[in-house]
Amino acid sequence: MTFRFAIVAVVAVLGMALSARADLKQVLAEPNLEKRSKLALDNASAALKRVREVYQKGDLDAVRADAAEALESVNIAEKSLKETGKDPRRSPKWFKRAEMETRDLGRRIDSVQQEMNYADRPLLDALKTRTLQVHDELLLGLMEGKRK
Repeated sequence: MTFRFAIVAVVAVLGMALSARADLKQVLAEPNLEKRSKLALDNASAALKRVREVYQKGDLDAVRADAAEALESVNIAEKSLKETGKDPRRSPKWFKRAEMETRDLGRRIDSVQQEMNYADRPLLDALKTRTLQVHDELLLGLMEGKRK
């Protein structure tokens, strides 16, 4: 019975990982860079929600996978906005939206970490650090504008 449960658990984790990769492929397929950044941040938010759910079930491997997906999504969002070549001060709509979403995501990551066992909290440190770094860069871009 335990062996059967282990197989079911492995299949479930693989299924989640494959569906996560499919979500990122859909994000990357978006030709509009601003919309791509929005989709990537939505995907990061969904991945963080899954982190909370799978952590409550005790599946640390799935926590690592979902945290890595969220990190990749944040990176895609930042890269997409940079690739637009737009000045955040002149066209702030998507930059401000991303700034607010990364701020919210950072707070939610902190909330999830507070619910975790102290020894497991470092699983989300890289995601939290990168999300806050992207947030700060976006905020600076909105406040300062392009450097000359």
